[in-house]
Amino acid sequence: MTEFSAAERAYLKSQRLGRLATVDPHGQPQANPVGFFPQDDGTILIGGHSLGTTKKWRNLQANPKVALVVDDVVSERPWKVRGVDIRGEAELLTGPHGLGPHFSEELIRVHPRRIHSWGLEEEAG
Repeated sequence: MTEFSAAERAYLKSQRLGRLATVDPHGQPQANPVGFFPQDDGTILIGGHSLGTTKKWRNLQANPKVALVVDDVVSERPWKVRGVDIRGEAELLTGPHGLGPHFSEELIRVHPRRIHSWGLEEEAG
């Protein structure tokens, strides 16, 4: 598993929303906004309402390949953006968890295999 840099970990912990891309059985991509939670073990948990009934869940049952993009606009003038693109494999989990009562018992755990980030190092300097 690929590891996040300190700047990537700090950025991910500061954000609340990302876009999760999966692939349907016909090979078509699907991207959805998701809440995500970076974990100390280097994985990322994704939760939701009735997650087990969603198309993304069904897509991942057939194909565990996944991409998660988290990004934002720092300023418009000058134009500055930052973000992290995470490619990896999803593990589907069902059962009790500590993310909160507003999430269903289904969770997606993303195991990063490739991480690409931009615009983060400027803040560390």
